[in-house]
Amino acid sequence: MNLSFFDQFSSPSFLGIPLILISMTFPALLLPSLDNRWITNRLSTLQLWFINLITKQLMMPLDKKGHKWALILTSLMVFLLLINLLGLLPYTFTPTTQLSMNLALAFPLWLATLLTGLRNQPSASLGHLLPEGTPTPLIPALILIETTSLLIRPLALGVRLTANLTAGHLLIQLISTATTALFSTMPVVSLLTFLVLFLLTILEVAVAMIQAYVFVLLLSLYLQENI
Repeated sequence: MNLSFFDQFSSPSFLGIPLILISMTFPALLLPSLDNRWITNRLSTLQLWFINLITKQLMMPLDKKGHKWALILTSLMVFLLLINLLGLLPYTFTPTTQLSMNLALAFPLWLATLLTGLRNQPSASLGHLLPEGTPTPLIPALILIETTSLLIRPLALGVRLTANLTAGHLLIQLISTATTALFSTMPVVSLLTFLVLFLLTILEVAVAMIQAYVFVLLLSLYLQENI
């Protein structure tokens, strides 16, 4: 059976039941659970240190009013980070390569930041649609352009995450297929291709971490504009 390179992005199913929900909830099993012990093990200490580091980085551009969102943003960051990294393992599925899932994450959070600004400071939020000192003939066009750029933000968040992860997975599959095909005929070239594959895998680990951080960082910047 000939498989397409894009078959890896289709949601696996078992007895007709999509398994994407299991792959989305599995990262929660890797997080530390509540414990009454005073002294935790090294793994829990490392995880808590990493979560505190993420929280500090995400809260730096925000005012004190935005610190109420610390739990939501940090949880989203850890969720995306674990899903992206687990998706690089062999014979796994990456839910964040699905545009529908990324839009389902981006749109409600973007809408929440927008409604927060309209509730707390409606004049300042609407003032972003029209820069100060705009000539009168350009006012309708600029309002239309700024409104379009505002509404396209959640789409840009979802497409950016989907495109970067999809491109990386496709490159890994293409180079790994070439490595396997060349092994019997040109082993030296196959070895060089394997070296490229190894370096690309390291790059994809970095991309998976960076894209999760960029997704949440942009949401925090959108929040900062509205508080």
